[in-house]
Amino acid sequence: MNEEKSKATMLKEQLMMKERKGAGDYKAEVLKEADAFCEDYKKFLDNSRTEREAVKYTVELAKKNGFEEFVPDKEYKAGDRIYVVNREKALGLAVIGKNGTKNGVKLAIAHIDSPRIDLKPNPLYEDNGLALFKTHYYGGIKKYQWTTVPLSLHGRVVKLNGEKVDICLGENDDEPCFLITDLLPHLDKEMATKTVSKAFTGEELNILVGSMPFDDSDDKNLVSLNVMKILNEKYGIVEGDFLSAELCFTPCYKTRDIGFDRGLIGGYGHDDRCCAYPSVKAIFDTEIPECTSITYLTDKEETGSDGNTGMQSDFLRYFIYDLAKIDGEEGYRVLSKSKCLSADVNAAFDPTYASAYEPKNASFINEGVVISKYTGHGGKYDTSDASAEFMGEIRSMLEKNEVKWQIGELGKVDIGGGGTIAKYVANMNVDVVDLGVPVLCMHAPFEVIAKSDIYMAYKAFFALFN
Repeated sequence: MNEEKSKATMLKEQLMMKERKGAGDYKAEVLKEADAFCEDYKKFLDNSRTEREAVKYTVELAKKNGFEEFVPDKEYKAGDRIYVVNREKALGLAVIGKNGTKNGVKLAIAHIDSPRIDLKPNPLYEDNGLALFKTHYYGGIKKYQWTTVPLSLHGRVVKLNGEKVDICLGENDDEPCFLITDLLPHLDKEMATKTVSKAFTGEELNILVGSMPFDDSDDKNLVSLNVMKILNEKYGIVEGDFLSAELCFTPCYKTRDIGFDRGLIGGYGHDDRCCAYPSVKAIFDTEIPECTSITYLTDKEETGSDGNTGMQSDFLRYFIYDLAKIDGEEGYRVLSKSKCLSADVNAAFDPTYASAYEPKNASFINEGVVISKYTGHGGKYDTSDASAEFMGEIRSMLEKNEVKWQIGELGKVDIGGGGTIAKYVANMNVDVVDLGVPVLCMHAPFEVIAKSDIYMAYKAFFALFN
């Protein structure tokens, strides 16, 4: 009997996948490295509430790491480090390889926009002694999660004379913050009978911004006038300037460790900046790769990747074409030989809501970076599905570089699903698969990831480049 059991155990080790062990799989030194890695990540997250802020902060880091702004038609040699910015909302970072682009390029692509609350073009109004802003939410949110959350104001205003004014208000403890109000439980009996989608509507996500009138005269709308007076004194803007502004509200929670053991990180914008940062750090740490390697941070993923700063723009394609031209290569041929990790998150299994997941194909906290072979919904509609050949290549790369990884789908077949930028990369004739960090509470104002998982994402992107 013992002999049979021994044979079964040996065969099991040869043929079957290992059982999940979570953080118990890691050596102490790896967990220590992950913890140190995440200290800088937390700074990145707190300084990158919007895509503009993420680009600005990353460019500052890039310059410190020897990157210079790209100059088309300039000759570059192996090891040169360049960056290119698209309208201050998207960013490419490249390290020139020994073979340049002739064998294709290696790409890690993440998005740096996150769900938030945007202002309408004419936002300011007053009602019964309170000044409020009208809003339009950006990306997929559960509206009720955004009520009574402390919010900060971010964005840019362009005045009639062309002057640009950047605004960031509410992040510091000595600054005012803002919020969307909610109805007290004593008065919400009618609301409680409605479904969540009808109880909370987009038109009711109004931001409370003031309560003090300009003076005690009999004029109307003195509270909103006082709000504009404050904004004019601080930023030099008038109400008409809202018409040429990009302003939004994001949670002003600071990024913090979660749990007694501090193994998790809570913060706003993990989706998808927890993939953006490790891909940036990986390109920073790449010295002279065989192929030219590129980290690209894009915008507008949460609303379909449209627009000239989204992944459906030709900006990245043209950047690669410029690099190919320098090497005397045809851009479309370079793309056809290129490899990409579409760096995007997946939903981590939440035991409280287990019925939404199919456990055998879900991703789990502390099980490493998650590969999503395909996304889409309803029969793989609207997706990119990585080939068996490319999946085999990535599996081999991760194993050789001791990167802990897992496979994951976004919920049960007829319940879940979602889209990423992978399909737009695939449409350029590039081999691509989604690889990123599993996230709890995705799209909430305060999301949660594991330190070990984001560190494994960094190791994966570094392995791709090197």
